[in-house]
Amino acid sequence: MTQLCVALSALLCGCSACTRCSFISKNCVILLEASSRFGGWLWSTRRSDGAVFEHGPRGIRPAGAVGSNTLNMVDDLGLGEEILPVSYSHVASRNRYLYVNGQLHKMPSGISGIVRTVPPFSQPLLLSVAAEILVNKTKNDDESVHSFVSRRLGKELADIAVDSLCRGVFAGDCRKLSVRSCFPVLYNAEQHRGSIVLGMLLGSGEAQVITRGPLAKRSKKESWAQWSLKRGMQSFPEAIAENLQQSGRVQLHKEAVVKQIDPSASGWQVSAEDGVLSADHIISALPAKALSSVLPRSCQPLTQQLQDISSVTVAVVNLEYDGSILPVMGFGHLVPSSEDRGLLGVVYDSVPFPQHNRPDGQTTRLTVMMGGAWFEEEFGVPEAATAERLLSRATEAVRCHLGVTAAPSWSRVILHRDCIPQYYEGHFQRVESMRGFIKNNNLALSLTGSCYDGVSVNDVIFSGRTAVEELLGTVV
Repeated sequence: MTQLCVALSALLCGCSACTRCSFISKNCVILLEASSRFGGWLWSTRRSDGAVFEHGPRGIRPAGAVGSNTLNMVDDLGLGEEILPVSYSHVASRNRYLYVNGQLHKMPSGISGIVRTVPPFSQPLLLSVAAEILVNKTKNDDESVHSFVSRRLGKELADIAVDSLCRGVFAGDCRKLSVRSCFPVLYNAEQHRGSIVLGMLLGSGEAQVITRGPLAKRSKKESWAQWSLKRGMQSFPEAIAENLQQSGRVQLHKEAVVKQIDPSASGWQVSAEDGVLSADHIISALPAKALSSVLPRSCQPLTQQLQDISSVTVAVVNLEYDGSILPVMGFGHLVPSSEDRGLLGVVYDSVPFPQHNRPDGQTTRLTVMMGGAWFEEEFGVPEAATAERLLSRATEAVRCHLGVTAAPSWSRVILHRDCIPQYYEGHFQRVESMRGFIKNNNLALSLTGSCYDGVSVNDVIFSGRTAVEELLGTVV
């Protein structure tokens, strides 16, 4: 039971990169959360009329071992009946758009989309894919995502599709982001098979293995592309917190900011706003820079490397319109940096998850994402970016991109400061060095969260699981 509690606590830490830590002391797990709620970026607004709006992740992919791991957890928490699945055959999965040269363009899909020229691209994707097999693999340990894709698939795909993808996933600049850390599947495909295409077809190295539970088996059988929960993604960390509280083996503390961590005879002495705790081991999901500010001087080499991990600020604007106002149906559209540096993309929330619309009367919910690596360039320092200005920019984008002239009937502006870590070139070496320092100095410390091994909800949860397995053995 203790092992399961430690695992769930680490996973609650891992749900997002907010200011939280788990401490293990005398067979008891103590979780400290700096804010007034658990869940971090998993944050939902549930209106009294039944509408649900997501301010962070709005859907989770079930693919791979990390996807199965998350679904197994949903099973364990008894949330299976709350699942809202979206299959690959759903219009939200089939149709994704790019906004280029002032127009919406459906991303190529299927055989016809690959063999013929589809705007905004100037040639069939098949030509790029066929030529990719003949490209020699690099001898470099790492390179930028843009460099990798330009080298293997051509500059046009890198400038438009991959630039947009990196803005949508990482809110980051593909010319700085590491292909090895951001897209390890692509990097490993080249390293093991000499080609992305061959790597996708033949496999590219050992894959993680997780036994699928009932939900994970169902997701595969029904070909889920993503899933959410009836009451929003915030239901997930809420269920974890409730499970931990009922266990009687975990202490959960909100509004408990960690001020300082110092070594002690038993492991660590943790100074929080409301007192001092002793801990045998720390599982930290603090953002890298936050952790660097509370570590002792003896950890200076680790502190410096933590400070080198940057993160970006994203403005999330939720909009609700009366009626059906979308000119196209799909998941949403992304915007390359060459088109609009400040606007990352627009998600058509009502298409994949109409269950989150208010039940009385037809409405359309949208989410506009802005800023990221370009936030200060476009909006100035976060402290100076007013909600009115961000809302105006978001509604103007909806007007220009989707032709919506009506004003939204409801809106909410959320500014997520330093919410997405940026894995720049050489990130993998930095993480290896940090964990090497911890191991060589016998520090009772585990690094989890989105700053190290992946920024998705699945990745972060799996990093919590990994930390627990390294500490206590296999989680069952």
